[in-house]
Amino acid sequence: MPLGLKIVPQNNQGLVETLGKYSHSVASGLHFYIPLFQKIRKVSLAMEPLALPNYSIITKDNADVSASLTLNYHVTDAVKYQYENTDSVESMAQLVRGHLRDIIGRMDLNEALGSTAKINQELALAIGDLTNTYGINVDRINIDELTPSRAIQEAMDKQLTADRERVATIAKAEGEAKSIELTTKAKNDALMATAKAEADATKTRADAERYRIDTVQAGLANADSKYFQNQSINAFSELANSPANLVVMPGDVSGDLGQLPVMGKLLGKGAQEKTV
Repeated sequence: MPLGLKIVPQNNQGLVETLGKYSHSVASGLHFYIPLFQKIRKVSLAMEPLALPNYSIITKDNADVSASLTLNYHVTDAVKYQYENTDSVESMAQLVRGHLRDIIGRMDLNEALGSTAKINQELALAIGDLTNTYGINVDRINIDELTPSRAIQEAMDKQLTADRERVATIAKAEGEAKSIELTTKAKNDALMATAKAEADATKTRADAERYRIDTVQAGLANADSKYFQNQSINAFSELANSPANLVVMPGDVSGDLGQLPVMGKLLGKGAQEKTV
């Protein structure tokens, strides 16, 4: 009976079926089999990527989100993979989807959108070695996208716009309040500086007047009668040059002043003297 030849490529495993029933496995390489009675199936053991399309998930707060993820898997048991499930890859995908719905279903929308790394970890732990039933091991899971529904996106955009406007309004109000505060402080500082300057000027004038008075008083304390007579002569000189033609003074004073030659000349210019 002629024999058939079958080459099982590297990183593959061959499953030998005799009369339609699995009999044994063969490694990669060249193998003989009996045609019509036997068949060798090839099963790849290499890692393969799988993209799961978008599907709807409801969050804890009843928000509809669309999830998209990719995973990498490889076959660990070719016999289980080929014979114990009609579609092991689809069964694995359904398992992943179910656990992902459960994880996101326990989260609020905002928490889910900001926790993709956490979801990846929880999903990997939840799956664990459950896929071994299908002869498959999931090596890596990654959430590519979590997208809220269009209605929720529009509501979020409106909320975001409102929040930005509120922040801008608060910032503008705070800026105006700060400006008013600085302006008021500047005015108060200017008023205080002006008041201080005026107070200093008043104090300086008072000190000068006090000094003048003290100086005059000190000079008067040391002055004799001749000083006062000289002051009187100066006063009468001013009176003589004024329009007044009548001078009234005590009699005892006029007698003394008349003895002064200067006073005689002054009185001789036409001024009338009347003693009292």
